[in-house]
Amino acid sequence: MKKYIDSFFRYRFLLKELVVKGIRLKYRRSYLGLVWTLLEPLLTSVVLNLVFGTFFHREGDALPFIIYILSGRLIYSCFSSSTKIAMRSIRANQAMIKKVYVPKYLYPLSSVIYNYILFLLSLIVLAMMMVYKGVYPTWTIIEIFIPLITLFIMSIGTGLLLATVCVFFRDLEYLWDVILMLIMYCSGIFYYVNRMGADIARFIKLNPLYCVINNVRVLVAGHDLFTYYDNGVSQLMMMGYSFGFSVIVFVAGVLLFKKHQDKFILHI
Repeated sequence: MKKYIDSFFRYRFLLKELVVKGIRLKYRRSYLGLVWTLLEPLLTSVVLNLVFGTFFHREGDALPFIIYILSGRLIYSCFSSSTKIAMRSIRANQAMIKKVYVPKYLYPLSSVIYNYILFLLSLIVLAMMMVYKGVYPTWTIIEIFIPLITLFIMSIGTGLLLATVCVFFRDLEYLWDVILMLIMYCSGIFYYVNRMGADIARFIKLNPLYCVINNVRVLVAGHDLFTYYDNGVSQLMMMGYSFGFSVIVFVAGVLLFKKHQDKFILHI
């Protein structure tokens, strides 16, 4: 374990450069650059609000519909972008991997980190929209670090799993796009899960990403994760479930990546 920790600190500057490179490449030749980090989720949420607001929003809902959508959209986009880019990171950097020794985990890890940084910047849009709509959270908003850390761990673990498998099974790139679409529709981004049938709602709440999204929405609405219940389901239970799932995926991703990383050079 000490060997891996020492290796991480030895290459921390390279990790930083890979993160900076990823951010620069994402907005290369874009006139607005980082501004798109703020505009894209806002514009997408406005469109979803116009399309679905009439059907799903009702007076008396805990959050304005656009904030409900925006919070879910931001978290899903972070997970989606992070895992897709991490999945392709080994193949995308195959030229460097073949020429010089660099710990291979730096590539998927840097992909997740720079997407997560952009996600944190995009939370500015959520904060601005909350002020505009008159939604002011209570002191419990400090608990938001719990679902955000859960999202980060989940993204890293999933990214490592996908990066490993994709080296040997390249069709996973296309399959993951389909799976992400299924995850999106099971994350309650633009509809209220508790207004669905009991069986459907129970199934959706098994999605750990939905648990993260719902935790954030509860905090934005001014409630406490440790005491609030949502239709009989404790937010504490959802928080523990999503965090436990994230840790399991993270450990599985690290172990699988470590076991197969020496074979990457033969397949890229």
